[in-house]
Amino acid sequence: MATTSIRHPAVAGQFYPRSPSALAAEIESYLLADARPLPAFGCIAPHAGYMYSGHVAGAVYSQIDIPSLAILLCPNHTGLGHPLSIMSEGAWETPLGSVPVDVDLAAALRSECPLLAEDRNAHRSEHAIEVQLPFLQIRRPDLRIVPIVVGTGDYGSLEALGKAASTVITDAAQPILLIASSDMNHYEPDAVTRAKDHQAIDRLLALDASGLYEVVQNENISMCGYGPAIVMLTAARRLGAKSAELIRYATSGDVSGDRRMVVGYAGVVVR
Repeated sequence: MATTSIRHPAVAGQFYPRSPSALAAEIESYLLADARPLPAFGCIAPHAGYMYSGHVAGAVYSQIDIPSLAILLCPNHTGLGHPLSIMSEGAWETPLGSVPVDVDLAAALRSECPLLAEDRNAHRSEHAIEVQLPFLQIRRPDLRIVPIVVGTGDYGSLEALGKAASTVITDAAQPILLIASSDMNHYEPDAVTRAKDHQAIDRLLALDASGLYEVVQNENISMCGYGPAIVMLTAARRLGAKSAELIRYATSGDVSGDRRMVVGYAGVVVR
């Protein structure tokens, strides 16, 4: 892949404003003015349209002292590409500007985890990383990233990537934030979604990657980014994480008023 590869926005004007000024203003409206950001190993943030989940993502990113380097993990909604698809060079463009891919970190991850494959097809139309970037650009303008689309539910593969990430982060000369992009349960009544989601959230707060996998499978919880969350939790535990905090929880029904069929959104920070 040429180093000039640019991943252009796929959902600008749909999930978030296309206008740079309108986008920046909306992001600022979701950030908490009284927050006291602290370092974190990782987080979970939602990826729906900002009108539904922007306030949850904003609360999460308000609470973290964002380093200049982040690994962004998301589910594969398009079905395209390799099961673990990385973009190892180039840049991601949003209305707020370009975010460069960190070539050295990407190379280290690929070396440590041979399951990762270079595959731009998985990234081209996938929204779940893209919607995180404007928050990160506002909070950390000099950000560099490594984006990974997680299209497998195989626990061994997820654990292997988490272990590889922890090794690479341990060896790095600077802090690296692990971001798992995920919504929670999808398209069930509000009460059902809340009950299912809090079973998953209990496992997240316990830093229990295998427990999260089991409850998602056994309780039929349609948490799209459980794979990225398992990778993040696995790495964070190996890096020394001691706690996780639910920063904010909501459902789409809180905005739409329609409680018959909702999507859940959880914001979690791991320290």
